This record gives sequence, structure tokens and C-alpha cells, in this order.
Amino acid sequence: MITFLLNQEIRQEENLSPNMTVLNYLRTKINKTGTKEGCGSGDCGACTVVLGELVNGELEYRSVNSCLTFVSALHGKQLITVEDLQNKDKSLHPVQQAVVDFHGSQCGYCTPGFIMSMFALGKTTPNASKEDVMESLAGNLCRCTGYRPIVDAALSLSNEKPLLDQFNELERATIDKLVSIQDQDANLRDGHLTAFSPKSVDELAKLYLAHPQAKLVAGGTDLALEVTQFHREIETLISVNLVEEMKTCEETDTDLLIGANLPISQAYPLLKKHYPDFGELLHRFASLQVRNQGTIGGNVANASPIGDTPPLLIALDAKLKLRCGEKTRIIPIEEYFISYKVTAQQPSEFIEQIIIPKPTDSRFRAYKVSKRLDDDISAVCGAFNIEVKDNKVVQARIAFGGMAATPKRATRCENVLLGKVWNSANIEEAMAEMNNDFEPLSDFRASQEYRSLTAANMLRRYFIETQNKDNQIETRVTSYV
Repeated sequence: MITFLLNQEIRQEENLSPNMTVLNYLRTKINKTGTKEGCGSGDCGACTVVLGELVNGELEYRSVNSCLTFVSALHGKQLITVEDLQNKDKSLHPVQQAVVDFHGSQCGYCTPGFIMSMFALGKTTPNASKEDVMESLAGNLCRCTGYRPIVDAALSLSNEKPLLDQFNELERATIDKLVSIQDQDANLRDGHLTAFSPKSVDELAKLYLAHPQAKLVAGGTDLALEVTQFHREIETLISVNLVEEMKTCEETDTDLLIGANLPISQAYPLLKKHYPDFGELLHRFASLQVRNQGTIGGNVANASPIGDTPPLLIALDAKLKLRCGEKTRIIPIEEYFISYKVTAQQPSEFIEQIIIPKPTDSRFRAYKVSKRLDDDISAVCGAFNIEVKDNKVVQARIAFGGMAATPKRATRCENVLLGKVWNSANIEEAMAEMNNDFEPLSDFRASQEYRSLTAANMLRRYFIETQNKDNQIETRVTSYV
């Protein structure tokens, strides 16, 4: 049984399929049809809802795609839909009124999703800038209105204080209700389908030993597609959503320690602080709704050859802390990927933590090439971590996604650079050698030739940008001023 708040109503559900998404629960079980189904894959934002969650005793709101969220993830949280925004006197919520005033809706199908993304922005980002607005709406698609009036509506709500509404008035009562349901059972069963929700890493480890064929789910932003797109049944799910020990984000004297269950949006500040390019790439990682749920641990465990974070983590010489039962081991992340979708994880073993060394004297850069700036999958993603002393390369780690069956280092290219003078002639030689590192495929995102040329040109770009701080291409491309 799961227990959660539907706006202000405490609900308990036990006769639900663990494979059911929040979107289908809303539309088919409780007849809340304001939330729309567009793509069913987290790309359009029509199904956006907002979850309220207790973090260190405070209530925090975040927008998520309900089509990618299994109902088990609702336990202990507050679910807010577009129907819940109306004021007590039946007048429109400030966000809804702003969309009306600025003519931000035509056909209206996408509007509920935009409304909920703007609501979350108002709750989390007082005095929002245009860049904040663009980021919050990047996961919402509109095909008829055009974005200018929608952006104008969002900007009109920007204020030095969080958005004031009935949710502010009820905040203390909401917190008390969420506290009252935190310790209740969170497992779901429906016939032969089961979803477990352990509350500690020890409990997780024991459950995974007992159910080695189970699917682990954190944000579910990829796994949910098995159900929504491929119509496959997942018999046993183990959600790590409630395992707070794996949501840590801290630093030691030498390393950054990222819990495998930490949402990407929460890992962003620490990674940006030490590696600005990592932060910039995370801005382009899917959409805010996905970043609010998806985790770096899940992005690594998915083992996709086009995952955005693995090339960066390989270039930074990151390590993974793996756990199986009571045993743990630490391996370099580049040893984790064996072949396409095959990893070094053993049965019942899971990623507990990502360990990233702090910056040294090397210069780190990351570049992503995709068909659009926001909410798109990479054609090629490259990461460069090169140390130069006395104008000679003394250390080089270069890794790519989209160039092989796994995220992979360009070792031949690195070897050409090591010990050589840091100049354009040796860069050109290393670029040519990259053809011996990779044999990329052609697909609908990019041809083999395009990928090879783009990857090589990334090295040239890295050389130019590190030689000339005033020649930074990306800052001009992503400027919202």
C-alpha cells in the first residue's frame, strides 16, 4: 500500500498495478483528466505535474513528467495537478491568470503542462530571470501558440518572494500531513506484480539479493519507457526512491561524492562549482522535469552509448562504489562498461555512489552536439581533461559518447598527445589518430562520417578555447540576454 497527499487529501492505494504511471492513475482511476497525455515518453511536457516533498523538514516542489513516474514514487509526497491550482473563491491561480492575460494558449492541449512548470518555477525560483524561465519550460512543447507569450506570462510572475497562493497558507498543515505518513508501508502488489520500496541501503541490498531478477528504479525516466512505449510488463520493481542514504551530495579534501539516488538537478550545484562545463552540460541534459527525477547513478547504470554523463565521468577518472549484500567494491568507471548495454555489475549488485576526483592542474571541457539545444539526445558528446606543463602534455583523458557501443576513451589519440608539445601541429596529428580509436555507426541522428569529423573537431575546439579564453563558442550559443 502507498500513502500520499492528493493536493490536501491523504490517499491510500493498494489495488494498483506497480506498472501504472501517475498519468494513467490520474486519468483512469480518479478521473482527473486535466493532465494530458502527449508523447508518453517524457519529451513534450503535456503531462507535467508537481510533487511536493519534505527535504530536511522543509517542503520543496519540483515538476515531473507523470507519464514516466510509477505510482510507487508517490509514497510520502504531495501530488499537485492543474485542477488543484484554482483558488478557494473559484478564481484563477496567478499562473493561470497570467497565461490568460498574455494570450499564452490557443488549442490549449499543452497548456496544463506549461501551467504546472510555471507553478513550480514560481515556488522554487523567486525573481526568475529569462534564463530561469527558458530552463523551466524547455521540457514543454507548444505547436500552435508560440513561446513568446508563454515566456512573457512566466516573466510577469517573477518576484523577489516565492509565489503566494493557497499552498503557502496550507504549508504547515501540508508538512504535518507528510510527516504523519513517512513511516508507513510503501510496497505495492497486484497479482504477480510487485513493487518494493526499501527505506535504507541495507534493506535495499537484502531485497536485491532475494530478488536478483528485479528491476531497480530511481527516477524511472528511462525504465518507464519499457511499459509506456514497448508495452512490456515488469514483474518485480525495487524502487530506491526512499533510500535517503543514496541521495547524498558532499565533498572531501580530494573527492566529490554523489549518491547514486540523487536527482541530477540536486547534483548540479556541486558539479558546477568544481567543473563548470559539467554544469553546463547538465543544463542540456533532457529537460528539467527529467533532471528532477533522473539520477546520475541511473544514467550510468543504463549503460547507453549516448548517455551524457558517462563520457565526462570517464574523462574525470571517476570511480563507482558498487554494493552486493554487505560487500562493497570500488572500480574505475571506464571498467564498468563492457559492451553494448553490458556492464561489470554482478547479479544483485548496484551502484551506491559515484566518486569524482576534485580538479587538479588539468583543464576540463565538455561538448555536446545534438539536433536542438535543449531536451535532446547527443549525436556526439566529448569530454577532455588534459594537463599541460611547460607547454608539454603530461596527462590526457579524452572520452566520447555516441562513437562506439559504449562510452569510451580515445586512447590512441591520448597517446599521440602525451609528452608532445601543446601546439596545433600535434593537435592535428591526434585528430587524425582518432579515426583508429572509433568506428561509429550511422543512424538517424548522424552519419558515421559526421560523427568522426565532429569528434575530431571537438579536440581542435578544446585547443583553441584553452589557448584563448576570449574565444568561447558555447557562451554565445546559449546566451539568453
